[in-house]
Amino acid sequence: MKHLRKLMAILLLLSMVLSLMACKKKGDTPSEPEGQPTEQTETGDTGKEDVVTKEAFLDDGRLTLSELSSVSLSELTAVEMARVMGIGINLSNTMEACNTNNRVPNLSPTYYEQLWGQPVTTQEIISGMREAGFKSLRIPVAWMNAMDFENGDYTLGEAYLDRVEEIVNYALNADMFVMINDHWDHGWWSMFGHPDQEVRDKAMDMYIAMWTQIAEKFKDYDYRLIFESANEELGDRLNDRTEFSPTGGTLTEDERYEMVRKINQTFVDVVRRTGGYNADRFLLVKGYNTNIDKTVDDRFVMPTDTAKNRLFVGVHYYEPWGYCGDTAGVSAWGTLAEVEKMHSTLAKMKKFTDQGYGVIIGEWGVLDNKGEDRYNYYFNFLNLNEKYGYVPFLWDTGGIYSRREYKIRTDTDDEAISKIISLLKNFDVKTLADMTVEEIVANAEDNLALAIKKAESRPQFTYGDDEAYAWIMLTSGDWAIQYSVGDVYEPGSKPDGLVATDVKIEGPGTYTVALDITGTDQGYANGLKFSAVGIVNAEKLWPGYIIEIKEILINGEPAELSGKPYTTSDDGNTTRVNLYNEWVGSLPLEARTLDGDLSDATPVPLEKYTGTKIQTIQVTFDYIEG
Repeated sequence: MKHLRKLMAILLLLSMVLSLMACKKKGDTPSEPEGQPTEQTETGDTGKEDVVTKEAFLDDGRLTLSELSSVSLSELTAVEMARVMGIGINLSNTMEACNTNNRVPNLSPTYYEQLWGQPVTTQEIISGMREAGFKSLRIPVAWMNAMDFENGDYTLGEAYLDRVEEIVNYALNADMFVMINDHWDHGWWSMFGHPDQEVRDKAMDMYIAMWTQIAEKFKDYDYRLIFESANEELGDRLNDRTEFSPTGGTLTEDERYEMVRKINQTFVDVVRRTGGYNADRFLLVKGYNTNIDKTVDDRFVMPTDTAKNRLFVGVHYYEPWGYCGDTAGVSAWGTLAEVEKMHSTLAKMKKFTDQGYGVIIGEWGVLDNKGEDRYNYYFNFLNLNEKYGYVPFLWDTGGIYSRREYKIRTDTDDEAISKIISLLKNFDVKTLADMTVEEIVANAEDNLALAIKKAESRPQFTYGDDEAYAWIMLTSGDWAIQYSVGDVYEPGSKPDGLVATDVKIEGPGTYTVALDITGTDQGYANGLKFSAVGIVNAEKLWPGYIIEIKEILINGEPAELSGKPYTTSDDGNTTRVNLYNEWVGSLPLEARTLDGDLSDATPVPLEKYTGTKIQTIQVTFDYIEG
């Protein structure tokens, strides 16, 4: 029976190919732009003619991935579309590259394209990505490179539009899905949070003009092209302090959630009214901060849509940043707690797939670490995406994929790179073609069970709910050194060579905690980005107690405090006192001090130590009943 339905699929596809070979765009067009593909390959339909429905394959109630990919894209929901999109990769640091100093719009597109060190994009580069196993391409774009908005001109330069179109066609030629957005883009998004309503209105006018022109440019492109409303700017970054909003924004968090809803709704409405394929094109709207916890918050509201089941929601995933970031301050990953944290966090996005929205993780990766732990991270992450049906787009600027050799790099000292190459191939839609979705999910679940067992066998520090430990959380100013940042005590979350003196808290008393950074590769922390003293489980064991700082030594010398530290808790479990935390905008309701006076309390009682090579830090404190 399965052979019969495969034969039916082939005949249907052959009929569709013959009718579409001369036309890839919707409607009558006299000619195709240079590079536009002219024949259908493995992706599915490129138009609304000769529609192939799922019913053509449902002789036993289940479709293989190959069969689902043969269904007309006009017939798929966003959740189904996510399955056929496979795994993706970003064309990172390329069309979104921009110069914020002495900004000059409408220079040669390839000037911007190479501004951040990447080569000019070619068909060979994109085809190599497909060969490596990536079925989808995300093209981040800085459209303000082509808009002279400071002088009131919201027109996008034709040359820039044409260059983006050319790269889109490279992806379609390579039989890939392709997605374009507006990225960080000079930080112009901060205009949405500007104190002046007139500036906010101008930002919306620019946004509408930008997407109207993009949508008009591509409205005859088929459903393999997806539009993405933004990058990571929909959220707290609307209040960023930039040259476009010099004093920073004034939106409250609730107001930012509302602005995010308004921007995403405007995006959908603008694209839909341009017609053509845009009337029901798949669209990706971005979550709050692209953070999973912030996006599953009920204050984040998906837009309404005139097209049914054609919306994706997008988040990013670089957790923990200390391990994943491009200046990684943590050398290892893979304890049971870390693996379980990834599993539980990604599972939260089921909130949206259960409601019929597709989920795209537009960026993820391990940017600075290599080796077996990176492979384990990839293994867990990709299997979780297969289990839940998300589309993951790897962020890579050349560390994984070589744009000069058109393949996954093997000229590295990463002993696990061959396993990563095989892993990516294993998740290629070609490899999974003959499996049903149910079989793909079951296979992913089996792999994840093995991943949990592997994590369980890894040496790790464990403690019970009735035990409390104090430690210094630390992130250096350049992010290159980190130690157990966050409310979960993870002494293994550190760079090799860092020596921590943590203490078990038995009750009230005087305690000393310390960090020695001299044994790391860098040998020091370059100033402070964040630091705090935490005591895990203390809020439950000794509620209301105070951490009273007695002395702080930096490189053996006493540090002066510029304000009063206060005790608080972010999660109701770990008690903490911030030493330097510039992310706290106002004192939390949970803030407390021994004398009850919060008038001069501050989250930054310690200076930032910019330019100081911090080799050691030691904190002595009294733990006192409040």
